[in-house]
Amino acid sequence: MAANPQTIQEVSASAQAKLGVLEERLKVLGSVMIAYSGGVDSAFLAATAHRVLGNRMLAVLADSPSLARRDMEQASSFAAAHGIPLRVIETVELENPDYQRNDGQRCFHCKSELFDKMTPLAAELGFQHLAYGMNADDRGDYRPGAQAAEQQSILAPLAEAELTKSEIRELARAAGYALWDRPAAPCLSSRVEYGRSVTREVLEQVERAEEAVRALGFREFRVRHHGDLARVEIARAELPMALNLEMLDGISSALKQAGYKYVTLDSTGFRSGSLNEALPASMIPAEALLRR
Repeated sequence: MAANPQTIQEVSASAQAKLGVLEERLKVLGSVMIAYSGGVDSAFLAATAHRVLGNRMLAVLADSPSLARRDMEQASSFAAAHGIPLRVIETVELENPDYQRNDGQRCFHCKSELFDKMTPLAAELGFQHLAYGMNADDRGDYRPGAQAAEQQSILAPLAEAELTKSEIRELARAAGYALWDRPAAPCLSSRVEYGRSVTREVLEQVERAEEAVRALGFREFRVRHHGDLARVEIARAELPMALNLEMLDGISSALKQAGYKYVTLDSTGFRSGSLNEALPASMIPAEALLRR
């Protein structure tokens, strides 16, 4: 879908210029297969690539136990609504002991599995390049998946165009994409504390727990899995809704029904990648350390 002419004027000059860079980059690529999760970044990249390249692009969605069914449905619905060619493939990162071990390199093994599956598919279907939705802000964060992408020469057109997360949301809103303000939704494994094994049962428990919290009316949150303990992070803007005895009892009851023995509400609130706070400083990029 092309940008809405009535709203494109509201987009900053910087974002418009960077969008032009992205479009030119995609034209030069000629054809591209995109790792697609349905999040704002990969969805915007896929939609832009489809607008520029037509059927010379393909979005690839990895289906595995680490993908919440809600996210699967939203990703498929967005692609269908905008006519984006979509291929769903099965990935088996959960069968990899290195992934199950859940150390600081878990995301590396996940992305490696995805790119290993996409590479022969791209060759079979005649796509010249592989890309994923890393944006310019991601360069300063702890993202082992980016290491896997670099090793396999996976392109990051959004980052190449210097598009930040806020600019991508801005452009997505101008284009009329309903997901422009959708909260980030990383895989379910990102909820499990490092050092605790990732299993299908754990992921299903986390998914049940988060669906229960969502049913209580919360929009941006995480249920962090610490064995028998669920640590609930809720965005600070929504925290006041949680801070009454009735709601606290509701959260506790819902998560105990999901299988947890103990439930705690993190008073700091939601912050992306909070489990990375337990990693040694030597593993974290300097830019990300400054955010701690």
